[in-house]
Amino acid sequence: MNLANKITIARIFLIPIFMVFLLAKIPYGVTIAALIFIIAALTDSLDGYIARSKNQITKLGKFMDPLADKLLVTAALVSLVQMDKLSAWVVVVIISREFVVSVFRAIAAAEGIVIAASPWGKAKTVSQIVAIISILLNNYPFNLFGFPFASLAIWIAVILTIISGVDYVYSNRRVLKQ
Repeated sequence: MNLANKITIARIFLIPIFMVFLLAKIPYGVTIAALIFIIAALTDSLDGYIARSKNQITKLGKFMDPLADKLLVTAALVSLVQMDKLSAWVVVVIISREFVVSVFRAIAAAEGIVIAASPWGKAKTVSQIVAIISILLNNYPFNLFGFPFASLAIWIAVILTIISGVDYVYSNRRVLKQ
C-alpha cells in the first residue's frame, strides 16, 4: 500500500475520533474536534498531491479517497444536526447529491468509464468543509463583528452542492444511455 492510500485510510480512522470529541461532553471537545476535522480535510489534498506527484494513483485510492471525503463530511453534518447546529434539510440535500453522484459513478464504472471530478465538485467540497469548520467554531472570529459567516457559508455550500449535482448529471448523462 502506497503513502497516499495510507493517508486516505488514516483520514477514515480520524472520523470516529472526531465524532467522540465532538459529541462527548468533555472540556474543549468541540475545539479539538474542529482541529481533527481540519487535519482530516487537509489530508484530502495531501493524499491526492502525493498520488499524482509520485505517479501512484491506484484503483484503491480512486475508490477510497471520495469515500473518505463523503464519510467525513456526512459524519460532521449528521453530528451538527444532532447538536442542533444545523437544519436536517441541509444535510438531506447534501447527502442526496452524494447518492446521485455515487450511482452515476457506479454505472459508469460498470461500463469501464471513469468520471473525473469537475471544478464545480471541487468548489462544492471546499465550500462544505469551510461551512462545517465555521459552524464547529461557532462562527469565530466573525461573531466578534456580528457577521453571520457560518450561515452564509452553509448557504453557499448548499447552492454549490445543487449546482455541482445538476452539472454532474447533465455532463455525464451519456452514462444512462449506455
